[in-house]
Amino acid sequence: MTRCSNRLALLLCAAMAMAPAMGGELRGSWQSYWLARSAAQAGPLAQAHALLPAIAAAPASSGVTLAQVQGSAVWGGLQWHADVVARAERPEGGPGHSQATVMEGYAAGTLGNWQWSLGRKVVGWDVGYGFRPNDVVQQEVRRLLVAVPLQGRPVLMAERYTPDAAWSLVAVNPTTERSATGAREPALAARWYQRLGAADAYAFARWGQRTRGSLGAAFAWVVSDALELHGSLRHMAHFDTWEDTSAAPAALALASPWRTTTAGAAQQALLGGTWTNAQQVSVLLEAWYDGTAPSAGQWRQWAQRGEALQRMAAAGGPPAAVAGNLAWQAQVFNAFASLRRQSLLLRGSWTAGAWEPALDMLYHPEDGGALLTASLAWKGDRWRWEGGLRASAGPAGAVVRQLPVQRQAYVQAVWSF
Repeated sequence: MTRCSNRLALLLCAAMAMAPAMGGELRGSWQSYWLARSAAQAGPLAQAHALLPAIAAAPASSGVTLAQVQGSAVWGGLQWHADVVARAERPEGGPGHSQATVMEGYAAGTLGNWQWSLGRKVVGWDVGYGFRPNDVVQQEVRRLLVAVPLQGRPVLMAERYTPDAAWSLVAVNPTTERSATGAREPALAARWYQRLGAADAYAFARWGQRTRGSLGAAFAWVVSDALELHGSLRHMAHFDTWEDTSAAPAALALASPWRTTTAGAAQQALLGGTWTNAQQVSVLLEAWYDGTAPSAGQWRQWAQRGEALQRMAAAGGPPAAVAGNLAWQAQVFNAFASLRRQSLLLRGSWTAGAWEPALDMLYHPEDGGALLTASLAWKGDRWRWEGGLRASAGPAGAVVRQLPVQRQAYVQAVWSF
């Protein structure tokens, strides 16, 4: 397994080793899981493989082991924090690889009534479970089948707290190139929080180097011991996206037609709630709209191009060229945070001692597609064992039924020390 090879990782590893001697804290975890993937028999990538099996790598099952060490200490009047993860993966039928990554590494201190931090840090905002419109700093990918440690963003952050309010100011990616897109874009962000009795209110602002301004608001309200409601709203002047530059549905492209671009104004909104009873049965319901996802018209054009490519293959078109264009059709699935603009998430879970079974469904009303997930976890003092399944469902024409992977299963073990 790769050791801490770069200078920053080496310094952080040394700092963590010295943390107990400096009166600090050292903790960590070991995580190992097997993720089994079942390649789809339909959709553009499956169609490409049918024409030319070697056109693209099929989604492979893999085994992953993670060793995470976190350390914190006070030195020079500052609080130092480091989080390093060593990761080894061995895909089925392929060579393994490993690496060590600095997930967090920052210094923190106080200046008057303000607290500040500088370095790589996870800064997660907003109130949703399945979708977070105002997660404008971390921009975390939600609902991964297997939870893994997050890598923070480079930030310069200042915060101020009072008993009922808080302010946060963040310069994110300050040293990144001005042309960077998505979560790597240099930006300034701010959050204001106010407690209002049983409710929490939030306001957000962001100014991106390229995407310019956005404003947002959110709330979380504890209605009773059993019921909690939350919601989030964001308006943005511009956003980074991808567009298909294909000349015509039946035209063969010589290179991938997908190009990054900056689109105009868009809105995102979420409304949800959680109900939990005395027996620890919990039900979560969330509905959201993501204006940055492809529109229904864009998906129709995408489907028409796929149909045109299939007709071309049936008519004797060059197999390699048609297969390549079909494989490029599948790139859309990795280009967007949300596949559909409208989504509904229903999740139920039950905590019974050390056991926690859970079921959830992500549903797309626009085409009837759904992702179904079931999991079962057992948690002890230091060990956590978990396993689960995820599968797509719905009409054959639904977007999720075109995904390269239609079924996934996992088992994992986590030991904390």
